[in-house]
Formats: sequence, C-alpha cells, structure tokens
Amino acid sequence: MLFGLGAVALWSTVATAFKVALAYMSPLELMWLASLVSWLLMGVMVVRQGLLGEALRHGWRTAAWAGLMNPVAYYLVLFGAYDRLPGQEAMALNYTWALAMAFLAVPLLGQRLTRVDVLAGLVAYSGVWVIATRGQVLNVAFADPLGVGMALASTLLWALYWLLNVRDRRPPLVAQWQNFSVGLPVLTLLMLLGPGFSWHGWAAVGAGVYVGLFEMGIAFVLWQMAMHRVSRTAKVSNLIFLSPPVSLLLLYLVVGEPILVSTLVGLVLILGGLGLQQWQKTPGAAAQESS
Repeated sequence: MLFGLGAVALWSTVATAFKVALAYMSPLELMWLASLVSWLLMGVMVVRQGLLGEALRHGWRTAAWAGLMNPVAYYLVLFGAYDRLPGQEAMALNYTWALAMAFLAVPLLGQRLTRVDVLAGLVAYSGVWVIATRGQVLNVAFADPLGVGMALASTLLWALYWLLNVRDRRPPLVAQWQNFSVGLPVLTLLMLLGPGFSWHGWAAVGAGVYVGLFEMGIAFVLWQMAMHRVSRTAKVSNLIFLSPPVSLLLLYLVVGEPILVSTLVGLVLILGGLGLQQWQKTPGAAAQESS
C-alpha cells in the first residue's frame, strides 16, 4: 500500500507536466525525450543494484511485447489525448483505468470482486464521469470525440499492461529497464521517419525530463512493486482516485484551467467510493482478502 501511495503522489503532478510539455512539442517528441530519460535513470539503478547481468541474460521475450505496450502504445495514445483535450478532462477519463483493471482481473487473473468492490467502483466511476462530461451526464458533448476516444483507449491499454505483468517474474526494476530498452529504439525510428529532432528550449526539456523521471520512471517501479505485493487488485487500484484533487489544483495554479463545480461534485463521488471500498473491513471480507 505504501508503494502504491508513493506512485499516486508522483502521478498527481504529471497532468500539469503533460500540458506544459505539450505546449512546446508534439506527443511523439515528448514521448521520445521522456523515454530516454527514464531509460537512463533505470539503467543507472540496474547497474547500482548489481542487476545488469541478469537484465542482459533473461526476460527479453517478455520485454518484446511489454515494451511495445508500455511505453510505446500507451503513452503515444495518452499524450495524444492530452494534446487534444483540456487537462482536467483527459486526466479524469484516464482515471477510469482503475475500475477497468479491477473488473478485468476477474477473467484474466481469476480474482473475485466483492459486492462492495463493485458498488465502490461504480460510485467512483460516476464521479469521474461527472468530471469528464462537465456535469452534462445525460447529454455528453465532448469538443473532441477523437481525443476522448484516445483517452478511453489508454485506460484499456494501461489496465491490460499491469494485469498481464502480475504474472511477470522479472524483478520490477529489470522489467521496466528492459521494456524501455525495447521501446526507445522504436520511438527513435518513429522520430526519424516523422518530425525529426528539433530544439524547443530549456523549458520544454525540463518538462520532458520531469515526465521521464517521475511519471515514466520512479512511479512505474513503485506501482509494479505494489501490484506484486497485494492479494486483491481492486484495493490497490482504488488508491489512484486519491490524486485528482492535487492534479486539479496544480492544473489551476500552473496551467490556468478553472476548477468547475462539476469537478468538485465528481470528486465527492470519487472519494465516497474510496471510503466505501475501505469500509468493507468486515470479518468476511478480511477472510476473503487473506485467502
């Protein structure tokens, strides 16, 4: 749970970093720079922990598909959504991955959901929906349907990636370094075939470095360690709903996006769902969790 909370704290800042960086560069350019920084950070950590030999010898078959999912596919889709949508709208839609992961864990991992898990997820998801639609819950009118579709597609990619990685036997740090070792050459090729390499100023570099260090680097390792240490995926996935208040505040202070009344109403529902999920500490639920 502490590893999960650490990842959530870092992820609370990245919506603002995305919007700042995308004001200077394209999604693909941000993706390449952030991936390079993250790959270098993880490489240093792998060497310092004496894991380089293991990382070079084993695990590349898994990395071949995992690296194409994350970082390549997931972040290209996610950055595309942030490039097209207001930060708070893209952020809110992206948070629905936690609910998707809890439900997908049933067929993929054979886990069971309690009735309280289902109810808590629905309550929290309704709050995210209120935020995403700006209060027009029965008359959805997004300014950019493609952006909305990309944001929702990113939630499925993210949920599937982490669920498939529950069976990944590689050490978390080795796994992430190998995945980025696969993804970075692919992104470099896309850059050479596409926009090429351009200089956008130190502010753009700083934003890209921040995304690489915290969103795609340290937070990944923390979250994967959390996923490997829990028996109920729904419990940890609901932690992600703690970050929207901080994310929205930073978007308001740094980017200048106003906090809408519908956003505040949605956050009440989200936090209410979290409280409901945590409340289920009954003897029966505790016995199920320990089984």
